[in-house]
Amino acid sequence: MNVGILSYGAYVPLYRIKTEEIAKVWGKEGSDIKKSLGVSEKSVASFDEDAVTLAYEAASAAFKNGKINPSEIEAVFVGSESHPYAVNPTSTIVGEFLGIGNQYLACDLEFACKAATTGMIVVSSMIEANKISRGLVIGTDTAQAKPHDVLEYTAGSGAAAFVLGKEKEGIIARLIDFSSYSSDTPDFWRRDGARFPSHGGRFTGEPAYFAHIVGVTKSLLSKLKLIPSNFDYCVFHMPNGKFPREIAKRFGFHEKQLIPSLVIDYIGNPYSASSLLGFASVLDIAKPGQKIFIASYGSGAGSDAFVFEVTKEIKRQRNKVTVMDLINKKKHISYVEYLKYRRKI
Repeated sequence: MNVGILSYGAYVPLYRIKTEEIAKVWGKEGSDIKKSLGVSEKSVASFDEDAVTLAYEAASAAFKNGKINPSEIEAVFVGSESHPYAVNPTSTIVGEFLGIGNQYLACDLEFACKAATTGMIVVSSMIEANKISRGLVIGTDTAQAKPHDVLEYTAGSGAAAFVLGKEKEGIIARLIDFSSYSSDTPDFWRRDGARFPSHGGRFTGEPAYFAHIVGVTKSLLSKLKLIPSNFDYCVFHMPNGKFPREIAKRFGFHEKQLIPSLVIDYIGNPYSASSLLGFASVLDIAKPGQKIFIASYGSGAGSDAFVFEVTKEIKRQRNKVTVMDLINKKKHISYVEYLKYRRKI
């Protein structure tokens, strides 16, 4: 394809809460939770942060990193399952704050944790079809979880933004191809008006996450006639610390190909931003000519997969603030503080 990434940016809130802190409140053993889920702490949005502010911060970083003129953006797609408004688009609010103007297509997407990767498919296809020249895709979430639910230990906050454009403009990573895999598998849901999501417990594993990522991975690798050893890095959606490691192992990806993407180990699962933050973390260290495999997953259910190849332009645009810099800048809070921040939503 003649389309790829011109620049990218990320944002992770300052606050963290340890799984031991949450477990202590509910009379659980913190070490058991950490071992079971593979998560030691998660990021928490502050009282004055939501999916809009996180998206704005990530997109602002992407514009700054790539010296992007906001007026040149012709599409803004925002994927999230924590849009602040049920009716009132996140994409237009972010577009207004960024100073994009009015001549652009705005769209909010919802498909659990793969909403933003779907946006990446749509925007890249519009560019490939010469309908637009540049587009902005953002994955942003302040993930919610019912108190005392297993999701409370993993549901994090964060955002990642990507400016897509044509190859002739100096892309830093060229999109080789993509595939999708979808089915009606209700493993996770939130009815209209419900504050917190529900899930099918163990059902969310094999027939949901694994089945869809296996399906989309096999499809894309077969289409491109590639095997895991052809890649330098792989990124898989991270609902917990175990699933991405297990799926990588099943396909024969080595640990060194996976580890740079595992933001789950530090900030939990920021839903729509999960795989995209993992991708951004890989781009922070990737070298020209290296190939990256990415597979997202969204409950309900579906997966999107991509293959990108890094270009020599990556040397020109090394982000001064990396994803790991954002992760390492943190402040731990108590469960009381966490509860205070969460109740503002």
